[in-house]
Amino acid sequence: MATGIRDKVAILGMGCSRFGERWEDSADDLMVEAFVEALADAGIEKHRIDAAWFGTGIEEQHVGKSAVPLSMALRLQNIPVTRVENYCASGTEAFRGAVYAVASGACDIALAQGVEKLKDTGYGGLPQRTRGTANDLYWPNVSAPGSFAQLASAYRAKHGIDAGDLKRAMAHISVKSHDNGARNPKAHLRKRISMDQVLDAPIVAEPLGLFDCCGVSDGSAAAIVTTPEIARSLGKTDLITVKALQLAVSSGTEAQHNSWDGSYFQTTRAAAARAYNEAGIDNPRNSVSLFEVHDCFSVTELVTMEDLFISPEGGAIRDVMDGFYDADGAVPCQIDGGLKCFGHPIGASGLRMIYEMYLQMQGRAGDRQRQKEPSIGLTHNLGGFPHQNVCSITIVGREGA
Repeated sequence: MATGIRDKVAILGMGCSRFGERWEDSADDLMVEAFVEALADAGIEKHRIDAAWFGTGIEEQHVGKSAVPLSMALRLQNIPVTRVENYCASGTEAFRGAVYAVASGACDIALAQGVEKLKDTGYGGLPQRTRGTANDLYWPNVSAPGSFAQLASAYRAKHGIDAGDLKRAMAHISVKSHDNGARNPKAHLRKRISMDQVLDAPIVAEPLGLFDCCGVSDGSAAAIVTTPEIARSLGKTDLITVKALQLAVSSGTEAQHNSWDGSYFQTTRAAAARAYNEAGIDNPRNSVSLFEVHDCFSVTELVTMEDLFISPEGGAIRDVMDGFYDADGAVPCQIDGGLKCFGHPIGASGLRMIYEMYLQMQGRAGDRQRQKEPSIGLTHNLGGFPHQNVCSITIVGREGA
């Protein structure tokens, strides 16, 4: 009977490039930047890596359809390298491949790396095939802001929330993320903003305004993983281990009948329940120290905190406005700026989230470091649209926690 991967895999080293508009750099440059940091942090020679997993979401833009670009950029001579893609969960999907390989005994040391180079298309949003590339009828009537605006409307209607209260809560989330991003030297957006700026900003898709939407960035992140035994043999102490890693993918039922009211994410609730069980967590609100969730839009962060069973249904607005998720609150969310301000290079985002957990638990997060180093952290990726999506959840923590 399967027992899960709790504490079977340790993070040996991590790296992350600076996110942003990296016009002067190629995808290869970004991969090398993150990998060099990860390799130095791991304290090993490159030949010790047995296999690698490579996550990228929109490969047509920068690396092509195979794993070869990672192998070539990093000079990973003749080891197996696998390219994976799962919408915005592509980075975590790469991490899942490396972690499972180590947990199974197939590899001693494995690499997970994600990258995206999106700004070169010249398009302001995600470069779908109708935007910044060839013209065809791929998703002609769907946009990310439009879809998540419907989530906001459904959430407000279900819980009887005043429109102004919802907008103020979303604005608080955006202000929080900009405050956090301002402390992060690798973040794309590093300017603080005010509540009035958010509330007075142009509307993109009602009720989502300009500051409710995350940016599109270039960037890369990497993780090197191994067993706790090997990590200790290499002189590592105070290990950060993987407690759980779960993936839930929509079957499409949300879009096919009215059993789903559009106000939450079924995949997040399913993946969260399995992840908590795998990690041995009974009360996540009291047990998890830190969250990095998929804040592609401010309303997504708000709804996700209910789907992760941290805030009660309809109660996330109160927690947000009370500062529960602020950097100095009880359980910080997006302490590095999140997708909103650190940036969202799709294939790198999931690994970037784990990178922040790793730094915080080692007391290495600089100006944004929590005074009490976190013991358990959760990352959450959501790819696709509210009615058709994939959710990945990773829980990491101190060995023994």
